[in-house]
Amino acid sequence: MNLLLYSHAFAPSIGGIETQVMALAQGLAENIRVVVVTQAAAGQFEDQALPFQVRRHPRLIELCQLIRTADVVHVAGPALAPMILALLLRKPVIIEHHGYQACCPNGLLLEQPDMTPCGGAFLQRDFLRCARCEKTRNGLGGAIKNLLLTGIRRWLCQRTSANIAVSHHLAKRLRLRNSSVVYHGVPDPGEGGVTPVTEPINFGYIGRLVAEKGLPILIRAASRLKREGRQFRLRLVGDGPERPYLEQLCAESGLDGVVTFTGFAEGERLEAVTCDVSVTVVPSICEETAGLAAIEQMVRARPVIAADIGGLAEVVDGAGVMFAASDAEALGDRMRDVIQDPECVARLGAKARDRALTMFGHDRMIAQHFQLYEQILIAGNQLIKAPDANHERTHSEL
Repeated sequence: MNLLLYSHAFAPSIGGIETQVMALAQGLAENIRVVVVTQAAAGQFEDQALPFQVRRHPRLIELCQLIRTADVVHVAGPALAPMILALLLRKPVIIEHHGYQACCPNGLLLEQPDMTPCGGAFLQRDFLRCARCEKTRNGLGGAIKNLLLTGIRRWLCQRTSANIAVSHHLAKRLRLRNSSVVYHGVPDPGEGGVTPVTEPINFGYIGRLVAEKGLPILIRAASRLKREGRQFRLRLVGDGPERPYLEQLCAESGLDGVVTFTGFAEGERLEAVTCDVSVTVVPSICEETAGLAAIEQMVRARPVIAADIGGLAEVVDGAGVMFAASDAEALGDRMRDVIQDPECVARLGAKARDRALTMFGHDRMIAQHFQLYEQILIAGNQLIKAPDANHERTHSEL
């Protein structure tokens, strides 16, 4: 089988989509021919070290040729050019959705400027509400453009061979035909089921420092705990446009010496700066589609305190602690519970790791994707080579 895997963003860029596309391409390349097509520049990244071919910045004619020679076209996110070309060339095309771009002009289901969750105005045909939201960020012209592009994306997605959602929550929000759910897959770092419990407890946030992640909620919760005289530490791992504001907020809240900003970290440095983090906090105010950051910490036997919003509850599902989104007092209560009962860290950590290994295994993700490709090609009466017999081959359909 020849697979064309299109992702607008790819290594060396860092993010959830880039991480999952890399993992998927590497896993599939063990059994089939994979070509990753991207608009990302290579920089110092060595494409030749990868077990698959990478084509960057292809011209339109080159993209047409690549799609023409592919058996299946898999697009990470509803990118217009590859969807249109694949449909015109009558190729089986699969769209994997990591966000809400097919049902929301800003892709976040988050109303501007209030930063409150949107109930789905676009699918409710409340286009004036969508326009007011988009106008805040992009002006009237940009709002009209994004509304039209969202409609086009959705129209195209409804005509593809399959749509993959990374959680049942996302699938229900998108409401697209031919939908299946395939959870993110993360590799097992090989650690045991015990999370270090420091004295005092060290909480951590790992991810981008952007408004939709709800970090002011976490800082307000931490400030309340400090005023109560609780002993703890908080480490914010990552970078982004909100960092200056968050640093100022910490200073104003008297959290100097309690909160540490590490900046961006990956690989060995990420492991080093998080090695003594006992509990991960995910305070998002937007509807996370699947919470990859939470999954990556769960597989390391690290308990998660997460906002009960979007797909986070589906990911954690009893293997962590939830709190009402945007409620700093509720988050503070959950953090205080951990401080008062540090033995719960090991107990919840073991449950988190067990769930991650069961539901979000890397091999499982690879096998489920291959099974979907196989089903689509068989439906088109095309002959393909079977994958390794040891691969699990089931996927969850709505």
